[in-house]
Amino acid sequence: MEISPAGFWIRFFAGLLDSLLVNLPLLLLIGMLTGDFSDENSWVNLLFLLYTIIVPIVWTGYTVGKRIVGIRIVKLDGRNVGLGTMLLRTIVASIVYALTLGIGVIVSAFMVGLREDKRAIHDFIAGTYVTYATPDQM
Repeated sequence: MEISPAGFWIRFFAGLLDSLLVNLPLLLLIGMLTGDFSDENSWVNLLFLLYTIIVPIVWTGYTVGKRIVGIRIVKLDGRNVGLGTMLLRTIVASIVYALTLGIGVIVSAFMVGLREDKRAIHDFIAGTYVTYATPDQM
């Protein structure tokens, strides 16, 4: 099993691509339908949350941004992520980050940048890591 952990900048760029290619069009579409173009639009936030949970489950750990840059989320044993894993990774981790007033996000960024395995707090919560390895390499 090939590990090839993905570091901070590639993960950051994948997230930026997801925001530009998925979240921004959602904001524009929902904004046209509801008249609410704010970045705090509940429908946009809900749909983007569902995207971040469901797409990696059905697309072997990829999101649009991750696929473009060639990284994906996998479980520690190399298996594909499931619903429970993605709920832990997304929702529980978001609660932890909110309770720490964003300090957890900063700590996670340093963890990905400095740790050999490149795992962030949300990776530890969910038992995942982000890798360059494709599904056929696992």
